[in-house]
Amino acid sequence: MARIEAAPRSWRHPLVRLSRAYAKRTYKRELEPVEVTAHHPRLFVGYGMVETMLDRSKTVDARLKDLAATKAAMLVGCEFCLDIGSHLSREAGASEQQLRDLPRYRESDAFSEVEKLVIELAERMTRTPVEVPDEFFARLREHFDEPQLVELTTAIALENYRARFNDTFDMRPAEFSQGDYCVRAESVVSDE
Repeated sequence: MARIEAAPRSWRHPLVRLSRAYAKRTYKRELEPVEVTAHHPRLFVGYGMVETMLDRSKTVDARLKDLAATKAAMLVGCEFCLDIGSHLSREAGASEQQLRDLPRYRESDAFSEVEKLVIELAERMTRTPVEVPDEFFARLREHFDEPQLVELTTAIALENYRARFNDTFDMRPAEFSQGDYCVRAESVVSDE
């Protein structure tokens, strides 16, 4: 259970109710991050708008965005994000081998050069301080236009937000990856 209980079900804010229904329909369960964020309806609505618009943005392949977000979650160590990220990456077409090789993506044959570049961007953006030098950004520009760069960067930045929010409130995995391979935090990854 999270450090803050779910917002009361009796709350009548229409967008909170709509978002709860959407989460349950999409993910077949209630999601702790949704339930905790619902304590602050204005922030809930703003955050929900960003999530919705990112989900509807299709200039970048979903698999690339999900692999990058999952890499960011690995670096932050958010267990909830690793669970759902592994699931979403699989749904977007990532192979189990790619998920297993994510900690060692540079040496892996499971990733294309563009995939490796996107995963490296996730690494660079998740570091503190962020390190995205001009020469690296120039390599990104060879493969992505401005709207794609904004979408990809938003996906990674949003995962950093989610992971830190969820970890602060001690969100536990929701068993999205139950029975399937689930990536682990980078600090605990072994050579299995």
